[in-house]
Amino acid sequence: MTQIKGLWNRDFIIALVGYFSLFMSISLFFIFPLFFEHMNVPKGRIGMIMGVHSLMAIFIRPFFGRLIDIRGRKKISLFGIAFLIFTVPFFHFINDAGVLPIILRALTGIGWGISMTATITICSDLAPVSRLAKSMGIIGVAGLLSIALGPLLAEELVNIFGFGGLYNASLLFLVISFVCIVLTKEVIELNNNYQNIKSQGFHLGIPLFAVLMISSLPMLHGAVRGAVSYFIALYGKSIPLERVGPFFVFFSLAAILTRIFFGDLSDRYGRKKIIFPAACIIGFNLFLVSQVHSFWMFILTGFIGGLGQGLLFPALSTYVIDVFGRENKGFALSLYLTFFDVGMGVGAVFFGWISDYYGYRTMYLTAGAIFLLVSLLFLWKAPSPNVVQNE
Repeated sequence: MTQIKGLWNRDFIIALVGYFSLFMSISLFFIFPLFFEHMNVPKGRIGMIMGVHSLMAIFIRPFFGRLIDIRGRKKISLFGIAFLIFTVPFFHFINDAGVLPIILRALTGIGWGISMTATITICSDLAPVSRLAKSMGIIGVAGLLSIALGPLLAEELVNIFGFGGLYNASLLFLVISFVCIVLTKEVIELNNNYQNIKSQGFHLGIPLFAVLMISSLPMLHGAVRGAVSYFIALYGKSIPLERVGPFFVFFSLAAILTRIFFGDLSDRYGRKKIIFPAACIIGFNLFLVSQVHSFWMFILTGFIGGLGQGLLFPALSTYVIDVFGRENKGFALSLYLTFFDVGMGVGAVFFGWISDYYGYRTMYLTAGAIFLLVSLLFLWKAPSPNVVQNE
């Protein structure tokens, strides 16, 4: 592997702009349901159109995650972005909620699942090995900014140019992303160790129990994140609070600031030494959320939740990379993202069921208790990276 000097090197910045542009192209579609607003389309149908994107991304990631390590990060990233560039123009032909939007959203999900994982891997490759968690935190900030800015830009584009302007802007961001990735260098060099990994194909020889322990916390993290993302607005209105938007603002602000200033803590002190305290912050904050009775307490829980999220993501994602080995980074990241996304989906159903029967406060108490218990189990039983790699 080529030695990288300094986090903010030229190639890292170019690749980061590529990732941000890729994420922007997708986040513009967050307001796509508004396209069907005046068509009397059933909400379930709209949910299917939007949800098939995530389902296809979850399905495709593990397969292409391994190919990222075998065939090369840059080649797979460019393939995924080119796939999106080919697909997006066909959105101009949508005029109803029939089969075409479902097919196109499924195709963009495939392209997103391929390109996102490969591009994150490229960005992290271009940072010093000793700053891996820090780089993952910065990459996460780029994603958070695109989530915040994408829908705002999309609204303006639709108001001025209609949805055709949204599709064209998405295509422009994809072209920018493609050019940025072309301009970055591939820093993973084929050597004997890499060829051995290549010959193993999709089998890495990690014990099943170890995989179960490794996956437990990312999945539960996704589940409780879903409980917050999908239900916090409804919970806030039930208290009742007039405004719930500031919760998300302070959550994002805390997550961004934490990743920028403290994203390298696990690089310095070790992954588990940061993962468990960060998980405790999230778990105890869920208890605090269940006791909210005022607007300012609501805002405080948003800030604390963002603080925990900002600490946990860089440490936990790099822990998974450490376990599977840096030479299998693409596969490790694809698994981590898959665990998290599956957790969000399952958690939305499970915690929604609890809220239906017992209310939102009990739901958040339950989420906090389960998350803390799984965090303790993870601390106790999840293997250290060197132990797994030596087995």
